[in-house]
Amino acid sequence: MADGRAAAQLSEAAQSELLDICEEQFAQLEKLQNEIILCEPDFCENPQEQSVKRLIATEAELKQWSTVEPQLLAENSEILLEAGKEEMHKLCSELEMVASCFEAKRDKLKETKELELKWLEEKKQVLAAASGHSERLQIEKEKLSEHTILQDIKEKIQKMKVYQERLMESLAYILEKHVPLPQEDSSTNKKKKNVPHEIHENLISLNEILEILMNKALNTPHDPYVAIDDTFWPPYVEMLLRYGIAVRHHENNFKIRLETFF
Repeated sequence: MADGRAAAQLSEAAQSELLDICEEQFAQLEKLQNEIILCEPDFCENPQEQSVKRLIATEAELKQWSTVEPQLLAENSEILLEAGKEEMHKLCSELEMVASCFEAKRDKLKETKELELKWLEEKKQVLAAASGHSERLQIEKEKLSEHTILQDIKEKIQKMKVYQERLMESLAYILEKHVPLPQEDSSTNKKKKNVPHEIHENLISLNEILEILMNKALNTPHDPYVAIDDTFWPPYVEMLLRYGIAVRHHENNFKIRLETFF
């Protein structure tokens, strides 16, 4: 169709000249084809040798054609103009296809760029938030001076002392209620005149005994033993030993210490 349109735009002289050139070229092509057919043998004893000869001949012909300067098929400017227009139309069509492909690729890259920019913005926001949090922690850390740490330790120690006092008060209350100090009964003494020992007036309570043992273990851990005197009621001492709360000295039975519970 393109050749028909180009021929329709040419003058009769140009069309006649173009047909003559085509006939001349076809005649030359037919002549060359006949020469090639005549040169080819019907049977070859050595096909490999024939292939090598064909390769040598082809290379020689290629060298010959490379030295020949190209010539115009026609000298008519009208024919050359129409041929140039046709080539330009083909080239424009190919360039339009390439441009269309590049536009599609550009749109795809633009979409990818927008997604990457959005992702980058989110990462920047996360980084800014993390940096702000880190700065706040650093400021708080700098504010915690040695005085503040010491004050915090003192408060914790004071809380532990208060808690210890409450525990000791609870222990004293329980021991006073359930394990009171022995009291001498006059009527009982009258009936039991044969009882050999009397209750000492300076007896200390079980709570005081435990407090003495604990203070001794804390103040002098290298020598935690306490000497038993008349203020220690023997049943209390026996109860502490029997239930594993206290332990006797392995050499002196009149010394006891608090059992190690850890």
